[in-house]
Amino acid sequence: MMVKFYYPDGDWCYRAIQTVHAVFHDKDGKLIARAEKGDLSGYYEFEITEFELIGPGERHR
Repeated sequence: MMVKFYYPDGDWCYRAIQTVHAVFHDKDGKLIARAEKGDLSGYYEFEITEFELIGPGERHR
């Protein structure tokens, strides 16, 4: 299973679901994702506008 995050600038990225820790609204109402750092040293947070879950065998264009 993958998570596709959409950034405010219109860009997007994929993350393996096991690296995603949380998705929440911050105190200002912005949608925030928390994901594991690539070096496994902890988590970082970034603003997103939306996300979708993509299961095995799903194809998106």
